[in-house]
Amino acid sequence: MNDCPAHPSAGGDSPARPAADAASAGGSPGPAPDGTGGTGGTGGSASGHRAAEADPEAADPGAALGTDPGADAAPALFTWEFATDPYPAYAWLRTHSPVHRTTLPSGVEAWLVTRYEDARQALADARLSKDPAHHAGPSDAKGKTGIPGERKAELTTHLLNIDPPDHTRLRRLVSKAFTPRRVAAFAPRVQELTDRLIDGFADRGQADLIHDFAFPLPIYAICDLLGVPEEDQDDFRDWAGMMIRHGGGPRGGVARSVKKMRGYLAELIHRKRENPGDDLISDLIRASDHGEHLTENEAAAMAFILLFAGFETTVNLIGNGVYALLCHPEQRERLQRSLAAGESGLLATGIEELLRYDGPVELATWRYATVPLTLGGEEIGAGDPVLVVLAAADRDPERFPDPDRLDLARSDNQHLGYGHGIHYCLGAPLARLEGQTALATLLGRLPDLRLAVEPGELRRRGGLIMRGLRTLPVEFGPGRPPAEGDTPSTL
Repeated sequence: MNDCPAHPSAGGDSPARPAADAASAGGSPGPAPDGTGGTGGTGGSASGHRAAEADPEAADPGAALGTDPGADAAPALFTWEFATDPYPAYAWLRTHSPVHRTTLPSGVEAWLVTRYEDARQALADARLSKDPAHHAGPSDAKGKTGIPGERKAELTTHLLNIDPPDHTRLRRLVSKAFTPRRVAAFAPRVQELTDRLIDGFADRGQADLIHDFAFPLPIYAICDLLGVPEEDQDDFRDWAGMMIRHGGGPRGGVARSVKKMRGYLAELIHRKRENPGDDLISDLIRASDHGEHLTENEAAAMAFILLFAGFETTVNLIGNGVYALLCHPEQRERLQRSLAAGESGLLATGIEELLRYDGPVELATWRYATVPLTLGGEEIGAGDPVLVVLAAADRDPERFPDPDRLDLARSDNQHLGYGHGIHYCLGAPLARLEGQTALATLLGRLPDLRLAVEPGELRRRGGLIMRGLRTLPVEFGPGRPPAEGDTPSTL
């Protein structure tokens, strides 16, 4: 039996209104805030349908996500309830309006693509550009996409915002940092970080797995890969924390954190040029010095987006994954038995299933039609923004049998959790390593891990693009110390 609801409901004294928060964007290769700064949300069809008002408690009960809205009534999008469990709304869209025009909380109009085959087509379609310059909307709308503060900080020339040939050139420069061989060589460091973090709370008998574990693990790992000195990594943790609070921090905090990170990266690039090391920033500098034509702004933007892209997807993968296992004890026990037997196959397929079932990236980052095109039977105008809903595509029953069931042994699992095509997530091998190591070590060292609160008390972080928990309080009995060979290698 499933001890939890399909997805946690928002709770607390002040329920989160996801659309009102400084949202986060993510997709291939990773996350970036989308900058939606509205005060609520409505979902609209191309024919002008009005969904719920900004206050989710005032939403039309007939459009509530827990009920069947009927064939003629589109469900409310971007409300409090929607963020809690968007999957019923996505199921309605797949059936009745698979390529759906809507008004986002920020006021920007965009197309949502929800069926698997349409999503794969859109993710690989060269007519859909990543360059915001192709957005045909008004200038104020253009400012509501991308990472808050990236334009002022001159950090826009990164992989999430460019097309070939620049995308090809920049991706080639960094791809060697994420090859399976290099990631496998990094595995002992990931295991060391994982054990160190668990050591920090194992004796307490309780922890917030987001704050104490899922958040710091990928931050420290990507800092190591980039070559950020250990004494500076806590600053990066603070800046990154501000970026994913999504409205929980001071006004303008995201943009200020981006500016601070930009200044630090510029200084670090100068230091690495004088004293290069065996790290990604030094590799970028060496490539630039050997005629690859990487400008300083490009180097800083690349380091920034890799740092930023390298953590929030993994935070959510670990948080959503642990929560799903706690809600499906039979699947969790099956995985624990497999790990105890020294097997790795179920861990490998299990990570892919967790990515499909409730993945870290709900929508792929922005795309813009460069020419008029037809997608899913709808006519997309030149300059229209297109958002591929990965979460909806990965629950499409036309592609995945019994898609709402968690099955860690699911074998035919070509999910879109890390995208598809030339913008496929560059850091996917590292994220998989971190996810596998985190889950295997947690389940091995804290075998009786359990939720410390009722599921209804959990809240999702706000945001249009990413999907993750704000907190994940857990309890556990005395754990065991780390043992050599705890985590079977699957890479």
